[in-house]
This record gives sequence, structure tokens and C-alpha cells, in this order.
Amino acid sequence: MGEKVFMQGNAALAESAIRAGCRFFFGYPITPSSEMPEYYAAQAPKRDLVFVQAETEVAAFNMIAGAAAAGKRAMTGTAGPGFSLGQEAMSYMAAAGLPAVVVNVMRPGPADGEILASQGDYFQAVKGGGHGDYNVICLAPYSVQEQADMIQEAFELAEQYLNPVIVLTDATLAKMRESVELPGEVTPKDISFPGAVTGAKNREHNVITTCGDGPAQWEAFNQNLQNKFAKIRENEQRWESIETEDAELILVAFGSV
Repeated sequence: MGEKVFMQGNAALAESAIRAGCRFFFGYPITPSSEMPEYYAAQAPKRDLVFVQAETEVAAFNMIAGAAAAGKRAMTGTAGPGFSLGQEAMSYMAAAGLPAVVVNVMRPGPADGEILASQGDYFQAVKGGGHGDYNVICLAPYSVQEQADMIQEAFELAEQYLNPVIVLTDATLAKMRESVELPGEVTPKDISFPGAVTGAKNREHNVITTCGDGPAQWEAFNQNLQNKFAKIRENEQRWESIETEDAELILVAFGSV
């Protein structure tokens, strides 16, 4: 691990992503996630990063899909309304097997406002919010330290399963300042998966696709996806339980709650 610092949640998450070898950040400013693109923008000229302020969240999500398809670690950060706009790209990345990372900094309350307490973006994140029968991997940190740790794990899981990964954090964690031990920095990493479009020199060209060709291929394509999602559910479900052995009532929560 690296040094221990006192840092805001969004900044710690962005710094940890950079140290994980994520050189590409595409995003559109939206409260309460805007410190992430601000951090990348400030660090870009100093550390050979690529930062683009996209015209919309729709564009940012498709930019990370393109970077992932080219074999690069890429990330975007947004909040609930922007996350909704990115759902078509999310379903595309899930079907195409593209290992990208999306940070959703949830706002309290339903829709755009802070009207009533609710589950925020929970169902949209864990059930697959776009069209198509797909799932994503969703990590829910509860501290600034976990944000820094989980963003690194998110890239590893994305590349292990060739699937988008969501880090589902919230406004409280994003703005909070805590003591956090940052990870050591690694060499910027290219994604090593067989289908990456990295230039067909001395090999057959790769094609990123989201479908089959004809009934038999369609069936096989969808079955492969469902097999992958089943493997993720079997291997990656996790939680922390506290004093539940003889409990009659169990409270379940995620995030800063």
C-alpha cells in the first residue's frame, strides 16, 4: 500500500483509479460526482492521462466503451440522471463483453431531487437498467477507504469477467474527508482479453459484436451471457454481517447508511 492521506472521497477514488492504471476518464459534470473529472483534468498534463469532458453523459459512456474495446482501462463517473442516460451504452458493453468501470455517485431521493428517502439508484444498478436481459457487477463501498480499494478491484473484476462494473457510492461518501491509505501505483495497464481491437498485425482481425448470426448463433450467444452472469452470482456475492447469529430482525443497508 502507499501513503496515508486525508482526502475527499471523490478525489481519493479518482487517485486510486489512476494508480490502478486507468489513464482514460471521460465524463460530464454533475453533482455530486464532479470532483472526479476535476481531479483527472488537473492530473492529466502531469501524469500522461487522457481526460475528455464529453458533451453529454451519453457520449461519455460510449467513449469508455470505445476505449475498453481498444484494450484500455477507462472509467466515467456520474450521478443518477447521468447514469440513466448511459443505459443504452451499459447494455451494449454487457452484451459485447467490454470491461469498463462506471462510478455512480447516488443522490438522495427519487428522480432528480432530494424529496424523500428512497433506494436511490439501487435497482437500476443491480438489475441492469437498460434494455436487454443483462447484469452488471456492482460494488457498494461504505467508506472513503473502501472507495479507494473497490475502484481498484472493479477493474480486476471487469477484466476477469469481461463485463461492466459499477461502483455504487453516494453523495455523503463522495464529499466526506477521511484518512485513507492509497494503493501503490502500477504501470498503466492495457486490458488483455482476446477480443480487444488493438491492431490486427500478424493476426486475424477482431470484431466487437453484440449478437449472433442466425438462430443457432443467437441462442449460443445468449446462453454464453447467461452462463457468465450465473458464474458472477455464484462467485462474487458478498456482504458483511454483524451479530446476526441469533437475530430475529435483520437490517440490511449499503453505502453510507
